[in-house]
Amino acid sequence: MDTLQAFLQANGLVTPLYPATSRYHGLSSAQLTAADGSTLTYLRRRFVPPPEHFATLTEHLVVSGDRVDNLAARYLGDPLQYWRLCDANGALRPAELTEVVGQHIRITLPEGVPGAPDVR
Repeated sequence: MDTLQAFLQANGLVTPLYPATSRYHGLSSAQLTAADGSTLTYLRRRFVPPPEHFATLTEHLVVSGDRVDNLAARYLGDPLQYWRLCDANGALRPAELTEVVGQHIRITLPEGVPGAPDVR
């Protein structure tokens, strides 16, 4: 272990495994020792937040040809943020959001950021 990592650990400062834009930001890793003595490192489970934790900015009406990555680019400025649309709409599979033409997708603020009351 290098000196910097030792200092950070000794002072309770942890370098995040993933950047702040990742759905895995803030999760820690854990290790499991297998029966054969080998060590397996894994990422701890991520719990998907309830959709009601998100403040709605607008809604998008799904049309033929919509893709969740394109919607993320359009509304969030980054196609890799598609997971935020999934979280805000309770979708476990990204394709769920665009499978049904005519359904509405909520475009929200990040989790925990307060906004105007959700009026529908």
